[in-house]
Parts: sequence; structure tokens; C-alpha cells
Amino acid sequence: MTETILVAVAWPYANAEIHVGNLTGSHLPGDIFARYQRLRGNRVLMITGTDAHGTPVTMSADALGKPVEEVYKSYHEGFIDLFQQIGITYDLYTTTHSDNHFKVSQAVFLALQKNGFLFTKTEPQWYSPGLKRFLPDRYIEGTCYICGYEGARSDQCDNCGNVLDPAKLINPRSKVQGDDSTPELRDTEHFYIDLSKLEPNVKEFLKERAPHMRDTVLGESLRKIESEGLKPRPITRDLDWGIPVPVEGWSAAGKCLYVWFEAVIGYLSAPIEWAQVSGQEEAWREWWTNPQARQYHFIGKDNIFFHASLWPAELMGVGEGFLEIFKGESGVPLTLPYDVPANQFMNLEGKKISGSRNWAVWGRDALARYDADAIRYYLTANMPENKDSDWDWAEFVARNNNELVATWGNLANRVLSFCYKHWEGHAPDAGELREADKELLATIENGFNVVGAELEAVRLRSALGEALKLATTVNQYLDANAPWSAVKTDKESAAKTIFAALKAIDSLKVIFAPFLPFSSQRLHEFFDYESPLFGEQYTEDVTDSLGTHKVLRYQPVEGLQWKPSELQPNQKLNQPSPLFKKLDESVIEEERARLG
Repeated sequence: MTETILVAVAWPYANAEIHVGNLTGSHLPGDIFARYQRLRGNRVLMITGTDAHGTPVTMSADALGKPVEEVYKSYHEGFIDLFQQIGITYDLYTTTHSDNHFKVSQAVFLALQKNGFLFTKTEPQWYSPGLKRFLPDRYIEGTCYICGYEGARSDQCDNCGNVLDPAKLINPRSKVQGDDSTPELRDTEHFYIDLSKLEPNVKEFLKERAPHMRDTVLGESLRKIESEGLKPRPITRDLDWGIPVPVEGWSAAGKCLYVWFEAVIGYLSAPIEWAQVSGQEEAWREWWTNPQARQYHFIGKDNIFFHASLWPAELMGVGEGFLEIFKGESGVPLTLPYDVPANQFMNLEGKKISGSRNWAVWGRDALARYDADAIRYYLTANMPENKDSDWDWAEFVARNNNELVATWGNLANRVLSFCYKHWEGHAPDAGELREADKELLATIENGFNVVGAELEAVRLRSALGEALKLATTVNQYLDANAPWSAVKTDKESAAKTIFAALKAIDSLKVIFAPFLPFSSQRLHEFFDYESPLFGEQYTEDVTDSLGTHKVLRYQPVEGLQWKPSELQPNQKLNQPSPLFKKLDESVIEEERARLG
């Protein structure tokens, strides 16, 4: 039975390049899962986009001395370039700075307001007398009144991790270049979402999802709610770069929707935009008004509470109101997330990744020196699913050489090369296979169930490990049957061994494909299959009232299947070549020298 699956990935801020921690945190796991589900024949929509609003973006523009829109678009197009290079197959990668996202976000706001979940409140906020405007939290820093850290933001201390009361910040100062005035607290009015009214519903939702959610996710959501409760949170702020508040007089007052509130709405607005640009205006409903659809949110651990608690609360508060306001029709409730398989953090050489200190492995920079599948392999084998992991250059080289090259790459290359040479570019006609051959193929066939179960449960690191075990099994089978020497004395026996190994490798190509799409496609071509394993990525320009923004799209291929090889005797083969490159250990110190 075909299933309908939304793969929703965290929206990267347009204020810094994407590094390997970002990739393994959300984009890569989302892609692996989406590729697998497409192979299963399910109806998949994988979406996200650039988070264009909020103070991280405006501060980046301030630092560069450039217009915010110019800076955001530069990062946005860089992200698209990275995802194309490393093969993150978004059905739509878009941006929050679009007419569609503005309208959808404002409709969500108005539905919450209509249903009685919004209220206004006046509270003190830091104000710059020199600039004559309010300064959002990231524009103010000072000394944390809890731990004494001198670089704390006004709303949160990155040193001790506590959420702060801005009014208690010690020695507050403006981070705006050229602003030497002393910030002062002044009253400002904002809209709040009354999460306390939605708390019982959110707790019930999390309890229902608990059997298949990671314990780390439940710890940051359900147990946090049970100990602290859900409290009202502001959903507007004093900032002119963002989505106008759809209430008369508020936009003129320089207020917009708070980025934490509107960015997650992109999981709804992006499918709507995808439907529009695909010429299927109402197709988005299959993932959003279908109670059988399953939504998976791939994020990092710093966003767990937003996605597992606050976003479901928003959706529950909207109820049937979104369609009533957005489409002017009788509404139905929107689909709630099915799972939030959040990853922990990846560190680098034993230290926390830091862009400001250049202590990072930047995605596009690494791709200039290493193949995409080599990076994808290491990021998956070292994926921080349940605890923080560490990118170590020595381990990267070792895993590439000892696992990717030696166990899998050499297996495929030596069997195909040997067969191409001794059977004149065709698979052998092996006749009736022996029990040992049949046992090997039965093991590989069962591997689709074993690896598939791990992928279905979003245990991607384990799934890759199981796939590598299967490759090891084929290597052991070849060692036991030694076709390299048997071909000289008993070519019929060697033919059976090689044919069984070819079928096993052809199957493993599919099993490895979600993790290693580029090399799997090359291997697919060595077997002379005409239809590709996966579809194609391409870009489009979308023009609306806010201007033109570039989107990344994906065209799926019909007929992809998660099933064992159907290789036939005498099937034509193409001249093979090595799938992967062995790395010299000298790159370890070369790469470490780049850091910092």
C-alpha cells in the first residue's frame, strides 16, 4: 500500500555557510530517508528552504555592511549549490521571503487569533536612544546574572544554557556597530500565543507519539512540559525585516512576526508553493489534510522543543481555521507531525564547531577536495543520532579507506572487472546455482528487510552498518570460493560464483543507494541499466510581489523499487572503474592545518 510521507527538514539561517554538523544534523538524514521511501514506491514530498528573517540574518548584513536582502540571497543560492553537489533531493527548496510564505504565515496568525489563542501584552524591552529603535535580543549582550558569562545575549546565555530575563542582564550593551549609547528598557506591546491553553493537547499528542519517538526528543519535550509547563510566548517583535503583522497599525509601528513562530510555518507554506509551481494547485492537501499522511521533522537537538511541542501547539490552535481564512472554505484540521527524529550535535576534532573561529568543515569547501559519497558515508557512519559525535580527520581517512573503499568499493570493482575480462563484457550463464550460492543470495535478499527496518525506524547509522555487513558477507563468500583461481581449472564453477556475486552486488547497489547515490548510479550504469536509480535536481526562478527567488526542485523517476536484483544470464555489462578513491594519510594534517 502506497504511503504519503512529508520529509520536513530544518530551515537553515541565511547568516553563515553550511558545515558538516548542519548536514548530518538534518539535511542528510532527511535525504537518506526520502530516497529510501521513494525506492519503496511511497509518495514523498521533501521540503525546506532558507530562513531569511530574524536577527541572525540582519546582524550578518550589518557586519558585512550590505542590504539584508542581498546577503540573504547570496547565502540562499550558496545553499542550493551545496545541496545539488552533495545530492540532497528536495522536491522544493525555497525561502521564507516569498509572497506565498507571507500569506500562509499571516493566515495561521489570524486563525490563532480567531480561535482565541492570542493576546497582547506590554513588557519592557531594550531600546537604543542613539538609534531611536528597539533592539531585538541578539543585538544586546551583557553579563549573565546566573553564571557570570560576559557575552550573554539578553534572552539566553550560551554558556550556561539558561533562558534569561532581559531586565536582569548585567551591564547591557548594544552590538550594533557605531551605537555607543547605553541601552535602556522601554515598554513595547506584542502579541503572545497562549500555550498554556494548549498544554493538555500537546501532552496527549506527545504521549501518543512516544512509542516511536527518540528518548532524547521526549526528554526535551514531554518531560520538560510536565516539569515546567507551557507558558505564553511572544510571536511578534520590533524589527522591520520580516513578515508584517496582519493587524491594522502594527506594521506601521515597525513590528513583524517573530521568526521562531513563522519559520516553522514553512513546513506548510513550502508544500503549498510546491503545488503551485508544479501546476497542481491543491496537491499539498495530500500531506496536510490527510490524517493518514506521516510527517517527519529532521532537525538538530537545539530545535527539539520548537518542533515537538510549540509547532504542534500552533497547529492545534489553528484547528480548522487555516483553510477557512486561507481558502475561504469549510476547514478541516491540519495533519500533526508523526515523528521528530532529531539528531544531536557533531563536534570537530574534540571541540564544538564554531564558524567565528573557523573551527568547521564547510560543506562546499570539503566538496572541492572530496567526493560527495565519501562525505555522505562518513557523516552517516558517524551520525549523532542519540549522542554527540565528532568529526575526526584521521577517522574520516580510515573509514574511507578501510570501509568504503576496501569493503564495498573493491568488492564491486574486482568482481565486475574480473567478469568483464573473462566473460567478454557479459554476466556469465551459470546454469543451476549451488546451495552456497543460493544461501548468499537469500542472505542479501533478507538484507532488504533488515536494512529497510532500520531505515523505516530512522536508525540510519545502524542501517548503513547492516549494509556494510552484507558487503562483508559477499567478500567472505568470494574468499571461500576463490573464482580468481577456479577460472583457470573449472570455469563453470567460477561462473556460478561470479554470477551469484554479481547479483549480490546489484542488490547491494540498491541497498546502498539512499546513502551513496552517486556511486550507486555509476554502478547501475556498469550493469547497463537504462533507467536511472534516481531523478534529477534542477533550479527554477519564482517571481512574486517580493521579487524573484531561486528554488531547487527534484523530478522523481517512476518505477524505482526496493527489491533484490533481477540480473539475467548473459546480461551486457559496461567497462567498470573504481567507485571510490583511496585517500593518502597526508591529508589528515593538511586538513587540520586549515582549522582555526
